Formats: sequence, C-alpha cells, structure tokens
Amino acid sequence: MIAALIKSMRPKQWVKSGFIFTALVFERKLLDQSAFLHTLAGAVLFSLIASAVYIINDIADLEADQNHSKKKLRPIASGKLPISAAWAAGIGLILISLPLAYILSPAFSGICALYLILNLFYSSWLKHVPLIDVLILASFYVLRVTGGVTLIEVKRFSPWLYVVTSLFALFIGLGKRRAELVLQIKYSSESRPVLDGYSLELLDQLINIVSGTTIIAYSLYTFSAENLPENHSMMITIPFVLYGIFRYLYLIQIGEGGAPEDIALSDRPLQVAILLWLFSILMIFYIN
Repeated sequence: MIAALIKSMRPKQWVKSGFIFTALVFERKLLDQSAFLHTLAGAVLFSLIASAVYIINDIADLEADQNHSKKKLRPIASGKLPISAAWAAGIGLILISLPLAYILSPAFSGICALYLILNLFYSSWLKHVPLIDVLILASFYVLRVTGGVTLIEVKRFSPWLYVVTSLFALFIGLGKRRAELVLQIKYSSESRPVLDGYSLELLDQLINIVSGTTIIAYSLYTFSAENLPENHSMMITIPFVLYGIFRYLYLIQIGEGGAPEDIALSDRPLQVAILLWLFSILMIFYIN
C-alpha cells in the first residue's frame, strides 16, 4: 500500500517545484543558508500539496479511470490503494502542509491555498474548457514562482520574470495539448473532452505566437531589467533558451512528444541545454 500511495503522489511531478527556486537564484541568495533552507522547505511543502491534489483528483476520476486503457492501472483505480486510505492521505497531506507553510510565511500559505483551490476548480470544471485549461495550467507555474518570492526578502527580482514564466508555461501547456491530440489521432486513443475543442492547426498557431513572444520577452529581460550586470552579460543565456524552445518544438512535432515532466527527465539534449543555462546564470550572478 505504501508503494501504491507513493505512486499516487506522483513524485515525478515534484520537478515542477523547481520554479520556487527562481526568486532565490535571481535574487542572488543561493549561497544564503537561511534563504536556501526556507526555499527548500517551501518546495517540499508545495510538492506535498500538489500530491494531495493528485490523490483527490484520482478519487474524483475513479470511474472514468477504471474505463481507461492506461489510467485503470493507477493505484486507486486498480484497487491497490483503498479509497479510504487515499482520502486519509490526501486530507492528511493538506492538514500537515498548510500549517507548516504558514509557519514559513503567511503569504506563502496563501499561495499554497490558492493553488489548492484553483486545482480543485480546474479538475472539476475548468480542465474541460478549451484555452482556459492551458491558461490555468500556466498559472500554476506562476504561483510557484510567486510562492518562492514570498519566502525570502526580495530586492532585485524583476517583474519581467513573471511575464517570461507565464509565457513559457503557456508554451509548455499548448505543447502538451498538441502531443495529446496527435496521440489521439494517431492511435485512436481515448479522447479527453477538452481536446474536442482543439485542432492541430489552432494549436500550432498558438504555439508559434507564444514561443516567439517568450523568446522576445526573455531577450528584453536580459538587457532591460534592473539589477542585472551592467555589461549585459545575461544576454549570453539567450542561445540556451532558444535551443530549449526549439528542442521542445522538435520533440512534440517530430518526436514522440509526451508530458513536459517526462520530456524534461528523459531527453538528454534538452537537459544539457537547461544545465548550461543554469550554469551560465550562476557564473554571471555569483562569479562575475
């Protein structure tokens, strides 16, 4: 049962909590032990709240998952994790995480509560509304970044990073919908209701708009945001962002595609681009 519970918590999704470290890195406080520990604790608590959401969603989707060729293998749908235990785990994670989040920062607990409430609305209704669904998904990434800002004292954090995060998250969300639609068309797999409101042509147009806007917004950030090095050295990170976006486009249009977290954890060229981007930022902020 413990193994089934851990699987239901979807630990692979915890990689998204890395966005909470955005403020820590760009505020140049990565070497500040107190700030680092606060942010790390926040990322752990946010991950646990996200896991509670996944468990509750699986309970709500029990009947649909049992009739799905792949989702029927999920622990709750397959019966490996009893519903009573799933409810206890989901509610327990929330009751433990939110008070601890409040101890870290009252504002951070508010962000966590908003994320929880918005997720419940998304799962019960908004995920079936085309366009709104990807906008809500993008907001989850922005909330993670905002949560990280509430955990430390911020002086240098640029509003441009909220813009870039929003656009990048939209890009990822639209790419995910495109990959799902291709699989549905190619293999006649079970249809998600929201996919009936999309077409490949529409998604490709939206992806073109958002990807181009993301590149422009990030480029503007590197040389127009305040508190960056005066020699504009942040501009050397632009090629890594370009390649990362191009690589993701390649994977969803030429490759097999898949969920963003699966791609990030499996595609070596994309991982190298991300690591080089992070390394260049660390060099600019902490060694330059």
